[in-house]
Amino acid sequence: MPKAERLNLADQALMQLEELIVTLALAPGTVWSEAALCERLQIGRTPVREALQRLQNEHLVDIVPRFGIRIVETNVEDQLLLLEVRRELERLVATLAARRATKEERAQCYQMADELIAMLARGVVEFLRYHYRVKRYITSIARNHYAEHALLPFHAISRRFYYLHYLHTRDMPLAAEHHACVIRAVAEGNEAAAAAASDVLMDYAVEITRAVIARS
Repeated sequence: MPKAERLNLADQALMQLEELIVTLALAPGTVWSEAALCERLQIGRTPVREALQRLQNEHLVDIVPRFGIRIVETNVEDQLLLLEVRRELERLVATLAARRATKEERAQCYQMADELIAMLARGVVEFLRYHYRVKRYITSIARNHYAEHALLPFHAISRRFYYLHYLHTRDMPLAAEHHACVIRAVAEGNEAAAAAASDVLMDYAVEITRAVIARS
């Protein structure tokens, strides 16, 4: 298989596996064989293995030799620790993206902000699926691969946390608008507004997390 095709399949496997984990189709604490995951995705062993290695780096799975792939369990208290780090990275990425995006990328950001809001009508899975695309796009146009590699794993963990608790919060429109505000500030090239909108988004995430802890 050509290298480019293999990498493309690995990206597909990563996206599909992450979505199965985020939406709890692969439930926290369950153990799966590599063969079972290949069969479920209808993708070969090599790209699935590459995807699993990346998911292990993102703290979503543990690969245990001669045992299987264990889906990492959620921890509400750890979510607050995650948000402490994510706040700083989100602000940095939003600021850099606002500074470095090209004219074409800014136009794409305007479109993505509108489309993210439109996804509300299609349900939480479609919303989170589009959120996956948007966050990867914003981190890529920040043009700092160190920040990108540090931040993206937090997005996957946070998406799963949100999916697990969104029925109690019933706040999808508010969540979408907070994300859209960051995207629009990036589109405008307004670094200060992007940083401020990012902090408001993180304030909201902390508030939601604390509410979940209180409810527990």
